[in-house]
Amino acid sequence: MESVTAFAPATVSNVACGFDVLGFALASPGDEVTARPTASGVSIDDITGDAGRLPRDAARNTAGVAAQALLNLVGERRGVALRIRKGLPLASGLGGSAASAAAAVVAVDALFHLGVSIETLVTCALDGERLGAGSAHADNIAPSICGGFVLVRRSHPPDIVRLPVPAGLTAVVVHPDLEIETAMARKLIGDTVSLQDAIQQWANLGAFVDALHRGDFDLIGRSLEDRIAEPRRASLVPGLAVIKQAAVAAGALGCSLSGSGPSLFALCRTAADGERVARAMTDAVMAEIGGETQTYVSSVAPQGARVLPA
Repeated sequence: MESVTAFAPATVSNVACGFDVLGFALASPGDEVTARPTASGVSIDDITGDAGRLPRDAARNTAGVAAQALLNLVGERRGVALRIRKGLPLASGLGGSAASAAAAVVAVDALFHLGVSIETLVTCALDGERLGAGSAHADNIAPSICGGFVLVRRSHPPDIVRLPVPAGLTAVVVHPDLEIETAMARKLIGDTVSLQDAIQQWANLGAFVDALHRGDFDLIGRSLEDRIAEPRRASLVPGLAVIKQAAVAAGALGCSLSGSGPSLFALCRTAADGERVARAMTDAVMAEIGGETQTYVSSVAPQGARVLPA
């Protein structure tokens, strides 16, 4: 086989009440990675869509590190050269480093017909995520590989719980003209939270998971509250409260930061609601932040990273 190309979707992580444990996949956008066999080692042929900002040294690139982790784990002596096409904006809160790592391991797995488990793909992609995000948490990696809505009960070794998606549930994601480095955003949270906030976060998470199972949109809306990360990161996104209010006023169940931001997501009952909420959120982002804004309206994608037809 001369080469294999894999696509991995953008993801929304944390999902307000599930810091580091909840995530879901979007239908688009995403990253693509093409892998071709070489004699040994991992190298990068080319990267497009990053304006030259990402490392071309495979040992410092999330896709390169993930690919090497997979080769090491299975004892594969042959190497790969990667070509990366970034469809996700950098430092956007849409799981960009995770998508590149996920696409890389899926491409390498298919290239050499390894047939490894989902858990192995997640484990190796997490090595790349650790490099890109500063820590190895699977709330972006898991949905990017598995698709759908997931809860990460444990990252090491992976214990991924797949959650149901109520019919009609639609996500809106707006990416403002800002960048927030994940490692920096994590430092703002610190190592401790108040017991009162922790109790409310646990309650919201439990209620949210129950609401997904029962298709209770009202409870989904009441549960989309982040007491841990968002209050400490709010200053990074000008007008955050105004944008969230605009989303809810337009019919969103709730709105919060996607991952560490600056992207914001909202969940809606229907695709029609999603289109209306998208317009309201985009208008609010333009008024509060300005600059170039990218808006996506998507169902929760049932499929994660996958090999593309040749």
